[in-house]
Amino acid sequence: MIAIPLVAALLFGSPQQADVSQPHWTPEQLEQIRQKQEQIRQQREPARQRAVHINDLAGNIHFEADARAFVDAVAEELTSHRHLFWTARSIRHRVAHAEYEAVSDPARQIPEQRIVDVWNEYVREIDAPEEALVTVAELHNLRDSMYLGASRYAWQRELTQSIWTMPNIYALDADGKVASGCRALEALKIIHDMHDLFENVRSARERVQKGVLASEALPQRPLNPAQPPRAVFSSGALLAISTSMRNPIQPAVDRYQREHGEHAYQQLLRRLFAELFPAD
Repeated sequence: MIAIPLVAALLFGSPQQADVSQPHWTPEQLEQIRQKQEQIRQQREPARQRAVHINDLAGNIHFEADARAFVDAVAEELTSHRHLFWTARSIRHRVAHAEYEAVSDPARQIPEQRIVDVWNEYVREIDAPEEALVTVAELHNLRDSMYLGASRYAWQRELTQSIWTMPNIYALDADGKVASGCRALEALKIIHDMHDLFENVRSARERVQKGVLASEALPQRPLNPAQPPRAVFSSGALLAISTSMRNPIQPAVDRYQREHGEHAYQQLLRRLFAELFPAD
């Protein structure tokens, strides 16, 4: 997609801890489970520490150089997974500049309407089904659930701390809720989620129809970081991430590339990217 065609499994694929309180586990099985969990923790620890560092960078942007350091850190982390259009050094400055402006002046945040316009233009260009079109209300509702999932769940537990769950990338208002505008990296992540995790859009659409936000519907009770995150990411109440659900975007992308070619598709992405981050 225009922004970050991230790997969904890395974004929300952190393994859940087993429920070791069940009586049917034998001592040997419990030990195997603990060993496996420790192995996973050790394997993920370097990436987790990098994510903590990058999240700190996101929360401490005071100069444009700070924004550049943040964007560079994200770009370098992502390029270890696959080549991404926006991570090219020749255009990082545009993302970093937009990031700095959004942080330094709320009036310069990326309007939700612009993201909706760019997304809907993309949907129409690739001739995706009409259900893929989104409204500002749906986008805002989606952002609310994304921030809630990151700040209230994923980042509270070391096992799910990663570059994909950083809470400091979101633009917030004075009340600590998502603002009406977005930061640059946040906008890229939103577009990725709409592209690869479209069931989240459907969930946001249902909440809009009911007139609720995920942050308002969820009980505001303290969380126990040691408690296994059993249903947080598997439940449709917040973030429906099942890859088995029908995604209306990817078939349209595949068809567009067959009919018009990869070069035309990349040209489309570059044009939409420029619309998302217009030059001053």
